[in-house]
Amino acid sequence: MKEEFGLPLILPPFKGRVHPKYNCPEFLKAISDCQALFNEPSCRILLEGRNRVASVQIPVGENKSEKIVIKEFRVQGINALKSLFLPSKAKKAWRGSMELIRRELATPHPAAYLEKRKGRMLDQSLFLSVWTGNVKEIRLLFCQLPHEELKELLGSLAANLFICHEKGILHRDLSDGNILVKKNQTGEYVFYLVDTNRIKIKQKISPLSRMKNLIRFGVPSSYQRFFLEQYWGVQPAPKFLWLWYKINKNTYTMYIKTKKMLRLKQIARKLKIQ
Repeated sequence: MKEEFGLPLILPPFKGRVHPKYNCPEFLKAISDCQALFNEPSCRILLEGRNRVASVQIPVGENKSEKIVIKEFRVQGINALKSLFLPSKAKKAWRGSMELIRRELATPHPAAYLEKRKGRMLDQSLFLSVWTGNVKEIRLLFCQLPHEELKELLGSLAANLFICHEKGILHRDLSDGNILVKKNQTGEYVFYLVDTNRIKIKQKISPLSRMKNLIRFGVPSSYQRFFLEQYWGVQPAPKFLWLWYKINKNTYTMYIKTKKMLRLKQIARKLKIQ
């Protein structure tokens, strides 16, 4: 049985795990009531929807605090039923982040996760990680960078994702919004994987699965072949894998367009009824 990361955490009615660095009285007291943290003056809501994400300053010792990101996973519908026999999303996010760190892959540093259950049914689920400064969602750079800089970014991204796949990391929502990027002091790109509850560890990832895993990126169409060439390190990209990528990419693009169209129709119908 694989050894669990971190230390056991019991803050009634919550249970979870905490990174040893944050196993201090000040931090534990603050997170014992995460709902109160959302009302702190330093709290900034980053996302409010299916899940709630916020950043807030939390004490991590005497006269010391750090900016922490709290992700609260909404527990409702089918997810509540799944919680009877599956780990919570917060627990999966914790495990995913720790697996990345163990493989020396970048991700916002995990601090703790908490879950509250009523009987066996999950009631609350929260994942806390350390704020990573000076980063951007990679989607912003796809549409901002000039030609040569975009090629440099895509080359670095392709190499990073190849290493992730080689190390058995399969992120099942590998999209533009789930990769943060910045340049380090030497001018090299550093990529941070987020939404780590969607990470699955594999012994080996097949070429077809790798290509399908890359289709959610909004790589401009004129750069997609270049992106795959950089991923595989060969020119031209293997024909069959390029074809497999394009088929899945077009199918996924059509699915997203249809989903958006149906959503707009639903909104228009609601407005008409009102």
